[in-house]
Formats: sequence, structure tokens, C-alpha cells
Amino acid sequence: MATMTLLLYLCRLLLFIFLQTCFTSSEQFAIRFQELSLCGNVEYFDISSLACVRCGPNQIRSSSGTFCICQPGYKLISYNGGAIICQKCDENKTGVTQDGFDCIRCPEGLNTDGRCHCNPGTILVERHVNGTLMDEAICEVCDGARPSFSTPSDSENSFCYNRCVRCQESFINTTQSCECNLPNIHAGGLCFSQSNLNLPAGAVSNINYPQLAISVHSSWFAKNLQASAAACLLFSNTTACQILGNMCVQNMNSLNVLSNDACGLFNIIYRNTAGLGIVQMIPFWRTNLPWLFYGEQPGLASRVISTDFIPISFGFKSSVQDTRLQFIAAVYSAEGNFLKWQNAEGGTLQLCSDTAVKLNAAFNFGTTYRQTCILPLSKILTDFAEPVFYDIYIHFKSSDGVSSLWAVPVLNLNLQYNGKFVNLGNNMNDWYLTRRLFLVDALSGREGTNQPKVIRVATKLNISIRLAPSTQKGLIYPPLITVFYSEILVENPDAQMVPISFLVEYGMKQSEDEIQSDIALGVLGGLAILYSLIKTASWKRRIGSPLIDLQTILKFLLFYAGDLGNVFFIVTVGMGLYWLIFFKAQQFVSVLLPLPEQEKTFSTYIGCAFVLKAIHFVHKILTQLSIDIFFIDWERPRGKLLKTVEGGEEVKNVPVPVSIWRTYFVANEWNELQTLRKINPVFQIITVLFFLEVVGFSNLASMDSSSALNRDKESYKAPCNIFLRYGVSAAMWLVIALLQVIFFTVFYERFMEDKVRQFVDLCSMSNISVLIFSHRCFGYYIHGRSVHGHTDTNMEQMNLNLKREAENLCGQRGLLPNMDTQTFQVSVTNKMRQQYDRIHEPLTRRTGPSRLIDTSPGPFEQSTKAYHTMNKFLGSFIDHAHRDMDYIVRDKLFLEKIIGIEFLEPLDKSIFYNDDSYSFTGVLYYGNEATLLTFDTLFFCIVDLASQNFVLAAVLTFLQQKFFQLIRCTLGRKNLVSKTLVDERFLI
Repeated sequence: MATMTLLLYLCRLLLFIFLQTCFTSSEQFAIRFQELSLCGNVEYFDISSLACVRCGPNQIRSSSGTFCICQPGYKLISYNGGAIICQKCDENKTGVTQDGFDCIRCPEGLNTDGRCHCNPGTILVERHVNGTLMDEAICEVCDGARPSFSTPSDSENSFCYNRCVRCQESFINTTQSCECNLPNIHAGGLCFSQSNLNLPAGAVSNINYPQLAISVHSSWFAKNLQASAAACLLFSNTTACQILGNMCVQNMNSLNVLSNDACGLFNIIYRNTAGLGIVQMIPFWRTNLPWLFYGEQPGLASRVISTDFIPISFGFKSSVQDTRLQFIAAVYSAEGNFLKWQNAEGGTLQLCSDTAVKLNAAFNFGTTYRQTCILPLSKILTDFAEPVFYDIYIHFKSSDGVSSLWAVPVLNLNLQYNGKFVNLGNNMNDWYLTRRLFLVDALSGREGTNQPKVIRVATKLNISIRLAPSTQKGLIYPPLITVFYSEILVENPDAQMVPISFLVEYGMKQSEDEIQSDIALGVLGGLAILYSLIKTASWKRRIGSPLIDLQTILKFLLFYAGDLGNVFFIVTVGMGLYWLIFFKAQQFVSVLLPLPEQEKTFSTYIGCAFVLKAIHFVHKILTQLSIDIFFIDWERPRGKLLKTVEGGEEVKNVPVPVSIWRTYFVANEWNELQTLRKINPVFQIITVLFFLEVVGFSNLASMDSSSALNRDKESYKAPCNIFLRYGVSAAMWLVIALLQVIFFTVFYERFMEDKVRQFVDLCSMSNISVLIFSHRCFGYYIHGRSVHGHTDTNMEQMNLNLKREAENLCGQRGLLPNMDTQTFQVSVTNKMRQQYDRIHEPLTRRTGPSRLIDTSPGPFEQSTKAYHTMNKFLGSFIDHAHRDMDYIVRDKLFLEKIIGIEFLEPLDKSIFYNDDSYSFTGVLYYGNEATLLTFDTLFFCIVDLASQNFVLAAVLTFLQQKFFQLIRCTLGRKNLVSKTLVDERFLI
């Protein structure tokens, strides 16, 4: 007993160790991989264990390979859905019945599977009418004579026929029997008389694939082409006619007068059945035939799609008008059966899958729809094993409320007419329009019943909707479906990828708008030439040169570049705003967005505007960096002091030095004014981004009918239109900038801080005047001479002077007595300018190239002497101390202010023009805000249109502003130092 117990425990221990070993193995879930094809003849593939299992005695593998069947000569004894038991038949009954459970004698021998064989024209009978098994099977002959006309029916078993049935009607009509002997034609299960068949013999069953440069013998065409053509012609069989029409569509609707292909046979039948009449009052739709073509007349295509408009009023927001395109399709199978009417919504015509909302957005009127994807060829073969054919219509209700259809033409880009791809050209009169289309054809490219060798896929499907012009009611011409089929050689379906695109686009005749824009460019461009000539004439007068030389021509071109850039900018912004307002705000559709060709032209206009304004902007900066400027110090020494002469003991009385700090202070303030603007660039960029991206104004650029700023994330987002996007971004930039300028000039400068006016006041408080030459003989003068005589004083005296000025106890600050005008435009004589240049020459040598720098002792002293000489000369010039270089003060004429040219030439006397508008800011950023704003707008828009990214455009615009500001400040400071002798170390 103890021994038995010990053995029991030992067995349990061994079992436990075995189980632990199994479950702790690193390959506990690994199994052997076996394929069905590797199983032997007496093995089957067990779908449960995924392994090859040996069949039982007297059994072999079935044709599917997943179960076992009895060997020939063996009958079933037991079969319960799983294992089977087989028993050998007796020697006198060697055949096995069709159900496999009995043995029987066979009169005409056995088939390879051990069952009875009957000759063609007979049927196999194994049982009596009551189901009793016969001792010997009978091969019964069917009576093919009148009146029976019977023939064996096809059985699910390919080795025999199971009953006699009436033969097909074409056999009876042709031969009065169930035989179809020569010279009659037997095709597709039908029998035709050669004498009655008005069709050419030898229908072409090969399909050419020009993209692959190969030809495939189609088993589908070989089986059905001749039969369907004959049945369609002889018997007006509508199903056969539909099959023939489908095969013509599968052959790309291509026609060749020398070919007997599907379309050639269809065309023969079309001509031979003219007496049958037409369908639905449509001349191209023959009775019993599908409507495949629109006809061969030249120019017919343009008449079909550009003459009559569909009686439907479309709108964007109206509840009365239609806002959706109601496409409906008559759907046919490859076998010619009508399947159903199917709405185009839900992805009927779209191979790419998506949500229902996004798929159906394709049919929102006015929404440009673009959908692309890449599909594996294996998925296409699985989803579209059999082709489905569509006749597309637009569904609408007529004026009397009757539900009606309007046929939608198809432009098949693969169609060949006599070997030429006539639909690939742009000439509409050469097009050959069709009606029926499919998405995938994996049937006609089969050479057998296996996988197709070549398939055709509608990789590009484009629906074009054109608005009828001048209707103001949203009427459209018939839409045009353009389809392109890609021919794909099936090699490795899992690895092959197919790009798909689906597009719905809108357009209208834009010739009038193009003419108007061209007229605007022509007229404004002509005015720009005149304005540039005036600028050039003004420039010539201001530099004091009457000659027309190469420099003059170059200057004219620079002026014209800026003015023409303004013209392009005005026209493009106007066009963008026009389409933005009139397209998005319309309720009754009267305009649609321009076509892609016009977008290219518009892009060219924008590019021209940007390049020309960039040239103008750089020219402006270079002009500002070349000005001459001098600070006239009116302060005079107050008393004298004793000073020992250097190198000796002699003591002299010398004037008390005048402090230079006032000049440095004014120069520093001028330096800070150089890049002052009327807007805050950082605020401008942030605000524009906020309204475009956060508030949602960028959504207005989408090519759809919606004007909502906020969109549902699940809804379809239409692509942006260049007109709308440019209009939105340019308008947003300009509006925010304009509001900033208004706020800056109306509120900020008036109530908080006006830096330009403060600079003029600073000049008066510092007793410093400023003379600026923007041209050789023209410039600006700021009169800063103090009415108190001295400003280099202490705080008490300064406050006293301000108090006296406030109480009007002293003279006014103006250049002329009893006048407040302190700023002037100056036009000086050549003589005055020559004297200025002679005195200024030492300053030029000091800061010029090294080979021109004066190397004699004391160059600084010479420059200082030149500075004091210039200060004395200009002061005396302002004080009318030079009779031969005197000046007059007058007001500018209104016309002179408008066109920017002085009518009077300063021959004997210089002219000071009163200038209360502070036009000296023209040499600063401040006075060129329009140029800066235009350039910034174009730069922002150009970057955005190139990148389709407002954020990137904003960042690059900010960097561009900082870059040019740095250049302007750096070079402007150097120019200030070189012209005024101000030490750069004292400039902030």
C-alpha cells in the first residue's frame, strides 16, 4: 500500500514538472506553419488545427483540400459533417451514384471520379420517380424535335445533365431544333443564322491597353461580344444591348471604322436600327439601345455643354433655391441588368473613403471639392471584382412640378477616334462626348477565370459646373464629367498602390472681368508713366541739372517701378476684394470664382507688384541714406575767459566755448526718428494673426459658399482660392494698419506724444536749426533759433524763458517776424549749393575712402574748422547776410503740392516754401508709411500664398522688418556722423 502511494506521488510530481516545462518555455505559443498546397494526396488541411491531417482508409483529398472524400469505386457509409466511412462497391455495381451513398451499374462507363457517364444530348437517370434506386442507370435521350424542343440542362455537376428542358428560343427560330449546325453561328449560348445576321464575322475579343503597350485576349469579350451583338440586332434583346454597350464602355468608347470591336459592332447596330425610333425625344438615344454617344458632328460638344442651361436656380443661402447638386445614377451590372437608381451622395462616384459628411460635401453648390488618396491594388480588386456602370443625371423639378432628369455628358480622356485621342486637346469642337462610365473594370482584362491581367481604374474624375452668364438666377449649363482611366498591370496587388483623385470645380465665362482688369491696368499704367515723368522732371529740377542723360533714364525707370508697383497692388487688392465680397455675400448666384488659368495670371500680377515695390522700397532707403544734413547752432559765446596759449606763457582773452551737448542731443533725437513709424509692427502682426487664425477670417478664403468664420472640425474644408486668400490677408493687413494710423494721428499724437512735433520743439529749446538736402538743390529746413537768444543756461533761466513764451511776452518761433512757421521746403540756387560743397569738402575727405583722406597734420582741426565755417555760413545765409545768395519765403501753390514739383526755378534767389505738414519726414520712415505698408502687405501675402501658412508669413514679415530697420539705422547713423561731425559714440 505504501509503495502504491509513493508511486502515485511520483507520477504527480513528474506530471507537474512536465506541465511547468511546457508553460515556461519561451516558444509555448509557437506552432508549425503549414500551407494547404503542402498537404499530400491522402492528407487534408484541417482548418481547426491549421495542419495537414491524414485521411482515413479508402479516402483521398477533395478538390478544395479541406476535407476527405471516398476514393473512386467507394461509397459513403457514414457522414455526420465530420469524419466519413467508405466502403468498396460490388464488382457488378462499380459506379457510385451522384449523391455518393449507393453503388449502381453504369451503361456507358465511368467518369474519372467513379460516377456514371452519359454522352452529350442525354441525361443520367439513377432513380425511379418515387426515389427508388435502379439496378442500372439509364442515359435518356432528350427529344429535340417539334413540339418538345428539349435539351439537357446544365447541372451543377460538370460531368452530367440532370433533366431535359426546352432549348433556347434562338435555336428553335433558326434551325427548328435544338441543334446549331453550320453555317449557323453558335455563340454565347445562342444560335444565329449567318444570312440574317447583318454583322461582320470575327468580332474582336482583344483589348488594347495603349498606356502599357500590350493587348489582352478577354475571355469575357470572347464569350459574350458576338452573342450580345447578334441578340441585340436580331431580337432587340435589351439586356444583350446593355451588355454590348457595357463592353463598348469597357473598351473606352473608342471607335474605329476598320475595327469589329465592341464599339464598332454597337455603331453598326445603331445605324441599322434607325427605323426603330428614338427614346425620350433624344436624337442620340436609339430604341432598345443604351445611350452611349452624343454624335459625331463637329462642334457638337460645345453645343451640348454651352448652349442650354438646366432650369434650376441655385443659391448659397436661399431657402427657395437649390443649394445642392442632385446627381442620380442609373446603375447597370456587367451582365446588362438594371440594378437601381442610386443617389450620387454617400461616395457612389468616389473611390476614396471618408465620413459621410465630407463625402456629401462634394455636392454642395459652389463648393470646390478635392479628394485624393492612395489605395492598394488588392483593396480595389476585392471591392470591385465586377464592374458597375453608371448613367449620370441631374434630378430636378420642372416648372410644373414634374420630377425630371437632365443627362450629364462624360468626357473620357482615354477615348480614341480612329486611333487619335481626340479628347485630350483643349479645342472643345474636337471632343467626343459619351454618357456611361465605370469606376473599376477588373473583368475585361481577364484571360481566364483567374485574377485579371490588367485592370482599368478611374484615377481622375472631375465634375465641372459652369454658371450661365448674365442670368442673375444661379442657372448652370449641364455639368461635364471628365474621367481618366489608368491601366494597371496586375503583378503584386498587395504592393501596388494606385493614386486616386476626385474633383468638383466651378467656373464661368470671365472674359468681361479680364477685359475690365486689363483696362484698369492699362489706364492706371498710363497714368503711372505720366506721374513718373513728372517725378523725373521734379528730380531733375531739384538736382539742378537740365540735361537728359543715362542717370535720368535710370531714375525714371526707378520711379516708374514704384508707381507701376502701386498700380499692380491697387488692381490685385481690388480684384481680391471684389471676388471676396461678391462671391461670399451673394444670395442669388451670379458670379463664380475664376478658373485656374486666371489664378496663374493673378499670381503673376501679385509677383510683379511685389518685385516692383521691392525695387521701390530699396530705392527709397538708398535715397534716405544719401541725404546731406547739418545742425546749425545759433548759440553764441557769452563772455570771454583767459586762456594760456599752448607752448608759451602768453595769456589771451578767448570767447567762452559753446557747449556741443545740445547738438549731440538733437542729433541723437534725429537718429531715433529715422525708423519711427505710424504703426506698431509687432502689434500689427499679432493682431492680423489673431483675426485670421483665432477669429477665423481665414475660413473666408475657402472655395465654398459658406461665409461663416467658425467651421465644424468634422466638416469638409474646401481648398483656398488665391483670389479669396489674397483678398482676406491683404484686406486684414490694410484695415488693421489703417486703424492704427488713424489712432496714431488722431488720438496718440494729439493727446499723448507727437515725436515729430516734439523734435521741432526740441530744436527751438536747443537753439539748433536743421538743414536737410534730400537732393542737390532741394531739401528741408527746420528753424530752431531760440527767441530768447540763448538756451545754454541753467534750469531757473530755462523755466523763466518757457514762462515768458507761454505768456506771449517774447517773439514767435517762426523764421519770419510774427510767424509760427518753423518748417520749410527749400529750393536753393546752384551758387549756394556750390558754396555749401566747398565748405563741406574737408568733412567729406575725413570720412571718405582712405586714398582721399587728408594725411596732413591736424585733420581733425581742419574738420572742426570746416564745421564752424559751415555753421557760420548757414547762419549768415538764414540771416540774409549774402546778397548774392539771398532767399525769399512764399507759400506753395496747391497744384505744386499735389504733383510734387516746383514751378519756380531758383535762379537768383533761393526759395523757402512754408511747410506746416512737416514734409521733412519724407527722408524718414515716418513720411513713407504708405510705401512701407504696401511692401509689408505684399511680402506677407507672397509668403502666405507660397506656403499656405499665415504664421510662417507673419514670422518672416517680422524678420524682414527688423532686417531692413537694422540696415536703415546702421547706415543712417553712419551717414549722420559723416555729414555733421557728430561723434558716433554719443548716438544711442
